[in-house]
Amino acid sequence: MDLHYEIQGHGPTVVLIHSPGVDSREWRELAPLLRNSYRIVTFDGRGMGQSPAPKEPMDPVRDLLALLRHLRSNRVTLVGHSMGGEVALNFALAYPEMVERLVVIAPSLTGYPYSPEFVEWIRAVNALAPDIRKMVQFSLDGPHYRTVMASEHRDFLAELHTRYMTRVFTEWQSFEVVWPQPPAIGRLEQAAAPTLFIHGSVEWSDMLGVAETFKRVPSVRFAMVEGADHMITMTHASKLASLILGFPDSNRQE
Repeated sequence: MDLHYEIQGHGPTVVLIHSPGVDSREWRELAPLLRNSYRIVTFDGRGMGQSPAPKEPMDPVRDLLALLRHLRSNRVTLVGHSMGGEVALNFALAYPEMVERLVVIAPSLTGYPYSPEFVEWIRAVNALAPDIRKMVQFSLDGPHYRTVMASEHRDFLAELHTRYMTRVFTEWQSFEVVWPQPPAIGRLEQAAAPTLFIHGSVEWSDMLGVAETFKRVPSVRFAMVEGADHMITMTHASKLASLILGFPDSNRQE
């Protein structure tokens, strides 16, 4: 296994899958709140944190499968944030027998038609390349980072972003991501695991659209955290821990 990973705690296995632009350190607030009840696995996605840079198209579902086989974990709970949620969903669709529960936190969704405003923001960030300082500053000025950038986690998030972008421009040899086909958006009815969808109230409007689309998942519950933005994992770890520890016994929310 060439991906960097860490394990803490004991009990049923919960795998935390971080968002792009950062690494597994984004879980430093949440993981300690879960490790008394679960065996917590955190890992750095390929090209992020301490994991090797990609030399060929990345297949995050295959990477996750390799990690779980390495750990001899045959049935787990997956908790994924942002693109990590996209990875978790795609894995649950490909290997339903391995996923006990699925928690997606402000997830992206393969095949979802994102708004022109969001697509333009991504384009504007990329247009600043290769000036990493400007890219980080413009990215973190985005409307979905308002809460975290006004918090004590501001400098840490900037550090994570800078580390990520530096590696992208100095080490990455491939930028392509391979996803299972057909896209997950067309297969949501096949998601077998009980699913919890969590998001904050300070987000792009697309998040509400993704949440609406997720209503097609047969066994899904929703929770919205007031005042949280896209980095809810940092600023509202206690609330997240409460939701995860209470799932699937918590009441359904819309």
